Amino acid sequence: MLATNPASQTTGANAKSGRQPDSGLLSLLDSRGWILADGATGTNLFAMGLPAGDAPELLNERRPDWVKTIYKGAIAAGAELILTNSFGGNRARLRLHEAEGRTHELCRRSALLARETAAEMGANTIIAGSMGPTGELMAPLGSLTRASAVEIFHEQAEGLKAGGVDAAWIETMSDIGELDCAAEACVLAGLPYCATMSFDSAGRTMMGVGAVELADWACNMSRRPLAYGANCGAGAADLVRTMLEFPAPASGMHLIAKGNAGIPKWVEGHVHYDGTPDLMADYAELAFRSGARIIGGCCGTTPEHLTRMHARLEGFAGGIVPDESEILSKLGQFSGLGFGVPPGRIHRRSRRRRS
Repeated sequence: MLATNPASQTTGANAKSGRQPDSGLLSLLDSRGWILADGATGTNLFAMGLPAGDAPELLNERRPDWVKTIYKGAIAAGAELILTNSFGGNRARLRLHEAEGRTHELCRRSALLARETAAEMGANTIIAGSMGPTGELMAPLGSLTRASAVEIFHEQAEGLKAGGVDAAWIETMSDIGELDCAAEACVLAGLPYCATMSFDSAGRTMMGVGAVELADWACNMSRRPLAYGANCGAGAADLVRTMLEFPAPASGMHLIAKGNAGIPKWVEGHVHYDGTPDLMADYAELAFRSGARIIGGCCGTTPEHLTRMHARLEGFAGGIVPDESEILSKLGQFSGLGFGVPPGRIHRRSRRRRS
């Protein structure tokens, strides 16, 4: 059992100056201005033959060659930051597969495989330890207490740290309280961290959190994230529109965009994402022009998508912040009608040139 330290709480009224140690991420951003992150892990593993309902994390032991193939594909396509195959590698999620006692080892192996792959390819790749939600509801809506959540995430973070990650990558969160617990766990483990939430077609997470609230949370942490933003959710168009809702980040932090490769559709018994490599190249540019500096793909994003995204970002010469009509024309229809934060709190940035 990993104990938590009440003195290490990550929130506080005077939490204004806690810049994290550099993980390599900040140095790369300072030198080049953007980072291409990787694409899908789970959906690509399912395409390789992982049965529906099985835990991808178990492949870290059963089929490490599959996991390394995912890592290799992303690095070869130009990704400079890859996420470990550990999204559901926490005790609560692994309990569904009777593997909760293997949390530390499965997470450690996910990081070791990523580190080995980068070394084999001679790539100076940033290895980020993926940490997804527990799948349980926080009290009082559910039975998950803060102390239990911090302990669950701390165990996962320690496994990732033992495997050699450069930073933790908390992702696809919907509850700001659960996100806060994961962040505290990363601080306890001594890991710098990034954080993303999943926003729906109305610009809100499943628990009603908006982009402005996520930005406020990040700014008020005693140990701030290196970067924060949006991942997964609906389609690429909705994600870029969500990016427009984020205020410009405070000094020392950056915005993340990691959108799905189009809209998921059920085709002949399988989930298919309709985003083409050309569409994802447009998405990468629009995300950059919307303020994101760490840009990657989520569900359905393949190395072919990443190759085009990398080429577009490398050749990008700057441009104004996009409006909704440009997003619509390049990325297709938004998946929902309602959108945005309450009246009076919209933080859309002016359409000045970004370079």
